[in-house]
Amino acid sequence: MSRLALARPIAEKLGPLERLEALCDPGSIELVRGEAVSRRMGDRTGPGDGVVGATGTVDRRPIACFAQDPAYLGGSLGEVQADTICRVLDVAGRARIPAVGFIESAGARQQEGVAALSGYGRIFKAHTMLSGQVPQISVICGTSAGGGSYAPALTDAVVMTRQASMFLTGPGVVRDVTGEDVDGQTLGGPRVHERNGVCQLVAESDLDAAWVARDLLDYLPQNASERPSRWPAVAPPGVRPDAPVPDAERCVYDIRDVVRTIVDGGRALELNARWARNVVTAFARLDGHAVGVVANQPRHLGGALNCDAASKAARFVNTCDAYGLPLVVLVDTPGFLPGRGQEAGGIIRHGAKLVHAFAAASVPRLTIVLRKAFGGAFIAMNSRELGADLLLAWPRAQMGVMGAHQAVDPVHRREIADDVEPSQARDRLAERYAAEHLTAASAAAEGVIDEIVAPSDTRARLASALRLLVHPARPPVRPARNIPL
Repeated sequence: MSRLALARPIAEKLGPLERLEALCDPGSIELVRGEAVSRRMGDRTGPGDGVVGATGTVDRRPIACFAQDPAYLGGSLGEVQADTICRVLDVAGRARIPAVGFIESAGARQQEGVAALSGYGRIFKAHTMLSGQVPQISVICGTSAGGGSYAPALTDAVVMTRQASMFLTGPGVVRDVTGEDVDGQTLGGPRVHERNGVCQLVAESDLDAAWVARDLLDYLPQNASERPSRWPAVAPPGVRPDAPVPDAERCVYDIRDVVRTIVDGGRALELNARWARNVVTAFARLDGHAVGVVANQPRHLGGALNCDAASKAARFVNTCDAYGLPLVVLVDTPGFLPGRGQEAGGIIRHGAKLVHAFAAASVPRLTIVLRKAFGGAFIAMNSRELGADLLLAWPRAQMGVMGAHQAVDPVHRREIADDVEPSQARDRLAERYAAEHLTAASAAAEGVIDEIVAPSDTRARLASALRLLVHPARPPVRPARNIPL
């Protein structure tokens, strides 16, 4: 990082070159010049026509990167700027290295008309061709409109600063067309996009956003053909994994507290933390291996899966599969959320996305049922039938078509109705049904789960499975495919 970047207040905006210097290792930046700059536009445009392209290293690993310059015509994209960005992305594809872009653009340059629009088309195609092949990260540092918001959405992760905003049509157009008076932050600031899934992470400043991008790259490989780097294992805090979990089935807790007791150093980088909060998706390390964690969150909607949660988890599973990150799935869910709203919202389609993502994944997949897993959600959350390599359960876990009280109503309807105390009969029958059909022991006897594991042994058992399933000397074998949005 440059001395200039370190000397600035952390909340101050950085220039385009300073953003690249904050991202890359000191002294590693080599500028990439647009081949057509001098030929087409001459010196009046400056290098890259409002963008700085470069190669550099992050933790000594090479990357390609670019940063738009809002001081030059608002960072608007013209034909020559598009040439520079496409060249950076071409370098990333040819060298099989990650690509990071710092975006701050007013959109297509109106002075160039359809030539500017065509430039965005080329950038969209370049991002799409790299999708699932090399990691791509977009950092939104200011106002990004039109194509300046579409292009980041084609990458693997979007990081926004608190001062940033993204929208297809700006406040002025919204006011003219709909009569709605709205500012940029209300229309497309981080508070909006961290809750709708467009933005994965929010940083306080440009400098902080560069560090977040470095953190993301630490969990990802150079490309889809290489394995993520492995670091020395770090023990988690000395807390029992089941300590945060209440005994009562209906009591809520924060699943992230359980995750911290299992992963290295108790540290996880959660993505989309404010969108579909009933499921948690995060990068972490387990026994030194970079892994993706998918977990039901009982703190929100009791951990039930809905449309947004299924889509969020499916996209994350696809990303982990593309880049070879093993999946660790923590299950505590009563099932899919019922209701007219969910059916009208396409829960069948969204749930199928999650089923497809797990079934198609070729990375090692480990599942552990903590407290309960009922109905279709038991299958959708990386069940053995979908191809999980190991399915564990804690001793108190319950699994079945539905909860005991819901199950006895259709099964023992007449017996309950004929009893002089129907409510007591229902409780008695539910307790018997749970003991016979819902326990971890009965699931193990049926071959539905592989092992019942003590909570204190969870991390050791998962680490042992990873050592067996991840072969450092053997390259991953995965079909090349783009990640569906």
